[in-house]
Amino acid sequence: MNDRTARSAWWQKGVVYEVYPRSFQDADGDGVGDLSGIIERLDYLVELGVDALWLTPIFCSPMVDFGYDISRYTDIDPLFGDLAGFDRLIAEAHDRSLKVILDYVLNHTSDRHPWFQQSRASLENAHRDWYIWRDAASDGGPPNNWRSEFGGSAWTQDDATGQYYYHAFLSEQPDLNWRNPDVVRAMLAVLEFWLERGVDGFRVDAIHHLFEAESFADNPPNPDWEAGTPPAYQLLRAHTVDLPEVHEVIAAIRKLADRYADRVLIGEAYLPIERLVTYYGGKLDGFHLPFNFHLISTPWTSQAIASLVSDYEAKLPEGGWPNWVLGNHDRSRVASRIGPAQIKVAATLLLTLRGTPTLYQGDELGLVDVEIPPDQVKDPFEINVPGIGMGRDPVRSPMPWSPELNAGFSTAQPWLPLGAGWRSENVEAQAEDPKSVLNFYRRLLRLRREEPCLHSGAYKQYAITHSLFAFARSYGDERLLVILDIGGEGGSIPIPASQVVMATSAEPAPGQTLVSGRVDIRPNQALILRLLPEWA
Repeated sequence: MNDRTARSAWWQKGVVYEVYPRSFQDADGDGVGDLSGIIERLDYLVELGVDALWLTPIFCSPMVDFGYDISRYTDIDPLFGDLAGFDRLIAEAHDRSLKVILDYVLNHTSDRHPWFQQSRASLENAHRDWYIWRDAASDGGPPNNWRSEFGGSAWTQDDATGQYYYHAFLSEQPDLNWRNPDVVRAMLAVLEFWLERGVDGFRVDAIHHLFEAESFADNPPNPDWEAGTPPAYQLLRAHTVDLPEVHEVIAAIRKLADRYADRVLIGEAYLPIERLVTYYGGKLDGFHLPFNFHLISTPWTSQAIASLVSDYEAKLPEGGWPNWVLGNHDRSRVASRIGPAQIKVAATLLLTLRGTPTLYQGDELGLVDVEIPPDQVKDPFEINVPGIGMGRDPVRSPMPWSPELNAGFSTAQPWLPLGAGWRSENVEAQAEDPKSVLNFYRRLLRLRREEPCLHSGAYKQYAITHSLFAFARSYGDERLLVILDIGGEGGSIPIPASQVVMATSAEPAPGQTLVSGRVDIRPNQALILRLLPEWA
């Protein structure tokens, strides 16, 4: 490893693993995961080969949106544990060289937060301007046509004063007014509180929603809206999303985080590539990693994926570090989107592209969406906007650890149903099967850690066919060639003299030398080849 590799930040070389705490491991027997359960499973994450765990919100909350409605930012919800338990988690993770990233929900609070309770008390309250309040329209209705992401108007009238307050999400999640300097100071103090406790970074929630146009003009209709997609998308969010003022706040957050060594800031913003890359900041003083979710929504074809990678690489600002995401707690499981046959191909893509990968818990097992009976639905989005197939419960089902009671997740009935195949598709069973998805991920993560080409090297597109996508990763004199059958049809591709490093199938075997010419790729196969010196 040369000096350049040694100087790379941990978040550039590493892999982030998203933990949904409610569904990871229950240690206290109430059917809901907790901090002690996460501590019990840290060795699993070490063996898997990831470098950081990102926890979705664990702060005090009424749990209307399962932690994304925060009533106290500087304490742990008793459902998950307490501050002493959190400190223990930090210590245990750091002892294992694992980083801990928290979710920073800054766009909104719970309506039960003391700030909002005071804000709604009267027009004259000192906290009134901490939230977005407006008079009713002339007809007595909402101030404008803005829509909530969770269905219906984004405005709720409050009986105490008759004014409406704005909420981009649930009515129980009123938006903070980030134009108020007191809000900025209070929310930066939240970050400082957790940084002082030793957290290694933050995933910043819904950052593109942070500001609304001061004109409060109606959003225009979306001519491309289609039935079966969220009703909020009937309007173009011209006045409610991705306003320029957001970048000043991101820079302030970055300035604070930079006072602490080796911290990372990851921003959640579902935006087109050309807008997403602006969240790195004009002088790279924004997010280290604006989350790139485009692998989730791009059609799963070799041409579409190759075009996405080229477009993203071309639009990155100089010095901007890429990142990739295949799944998370809000979107359908990757195995359900592309089919189980493509899981190892998808894993190879995620972990060999240039940049930082984020892996969602359970995707390393090839889990699929879990069918949730109507009477067991918990997700407020599914309850408010039923029938469009975007409910989030199916991807939040508890982790299946073993064939024992409740999949080893809890001694009590889990808060959400387990997947139908948990008795055979679980961590314990897959760990014993050398051909399992889990063991493939383990080998691939180990290879990524060992190979500078994969965690720090340059990227170059090599070839695209109807079904195949191939690219090279290079570092110094080393060259690796990654060949993926994304189309599921197989094919052949020209290659130089090379040696097989890893494959999704038994043949060709690792260590086998392939001479210059063409190599046949089986359907649903992925190959990683080391180019021999005479070619490189």
